[in-house]
Amino acid sequence: MTYRVCFVCTGNICRSPMAESVFRARVAEAGLAGLVEVDSAGTGDWHVGEGADPRTVSVLEQNGYAVAHTARMFERSWFDRLDLVIALDAGHLRALRRLAPTDEDARKVRLLRAFDATAGDDLDVPDPYYGARDGFEECLEMVERASEGLLAAVREDVEGRAA
Repeated sequence: MTYRVCFVCTGNICRSPMAESVFRARVAEAGLAGLVEVDSAGTGDWHVGEGADPRTVSVLEQNGYAVAHTARMFERSWFDRLDLVIALDAGHLRALRRLAPTDEDARKVRLLRAFDATAGDDLDVPDPYYGARDGFEECLEMVERASEGLLAAVREDVEGRAA
């Protein structure tokens, strides 16, 4: 049975496709590619059908990540098929939990940086869209750090299903 993770930010062109690419690479490196499906979406429909922001693509490719992305908007009906919905900031977390049809679905929504033991109290991944390239590089660093803890949690869940 496939374990499904969806990363969600505002427009699905910066933070969430970055998290999707990084986490997909971590899943593959861990030998879990056949067991874990990774995708992303946005809370809004502003960029539906567009590719990832060119700065996102550039930073990812420069750091060895593959990028194949088309923006889409998160749908309430997806909760049924998802195991984890990973919000990139507190605003996304609130929006997704309000959208969740059940309390069980709302519990599937977590902040990405909650999986980073070094994150401190501010668990938001800042939106780099209106800034310079260094904001995208900072975003990647945060995503990479949190992806390690997220991978450990997903591996535990996947192995728990197999037992």
